[in-house]
Amino acid sequence: MASALDARQLTGLDDTHLVALPDGHRLQADAARAFTALQADARRAGFELAIASSFRSFSRQLEIWNAKAAGLRPVHDDLGRPVPMSLLSPIERVHAILRYSALPGTSRHHWGTDLDVYDAAAITPDYKLELSPQEVAPGGVFDALHNWLDARIAAGESRGFFRPYNEDRGGVARERWHLSYAPLALDCAARIDRDMVIGCWDCDGSVPELLLRESIEAQLPQLLARYVDVPGDWCPAQWDSLSAPTALT
Repeated sequence: MASALDARQLTGLDDTHLVALPDGHRLQADAARAFTALQADARRAGFELAIASSFRSFSRQLEIWNAKAAGLRPVHDDLGRPVPMSLLSPIERVHAILRYSALPGTSRHHWGTDLDVYDAAAITPDYKLELSPQEVAPGGVFDALHNWLDARIAAGESRGFFRPYNEDRGGVARERWHLSYAPLALDCAARIDRDMVIGCWDCDGSVPELLLRESIEAQLPQLLARYVDVPGDWCPAQWDSLSAPTALT
């Protein structure tokens, strides 16, 4: 088991906990080995399990957040329709963004344990990957891969990968494409707290200001509980008992 990450690694400010896979994506070493084994399992089943997104730095998450908050990048609702951000109050904008994008410093992609996947064998080279609900819905282009993954997870044969957003709990939308390596992710989730999150926003004067920060900080405990903390039932009890996450405050 890898050693516990420090605060900078947990919040995406430091990437020294990562190794590179052949495709250039980066994960923690144990997660990378497990994913390589899962890829081989998928290949034998006729799928080409590929990574759309793995590690994402704090600066990249901040860039995504600020672009959405400033109206420079679209924000979509659950049906894929653009959200009219200019008509919303600041806190309503925060909730709209959090439905599909994490607060900088809180993304599970910072940890090197989580990744978004698709079936490269199901699409042509010029296909524009979206990671949309339509792609993974019944009959969607990646539905077959995820049915296979569902079966592996149910059988306990998913190499330690499970779906933290396997259902809509009223916070982050259901993301069938998002996998998390439980042996490492549970410990990471247990150690994220309010002070760590705020600290990473103030870490470096060269980092751009977090947009909508005033509204975020006014409701930060509630936002963390709703959009960051994931109930332990996202993975089987055998993993949860090893390092159960606590509620964020």
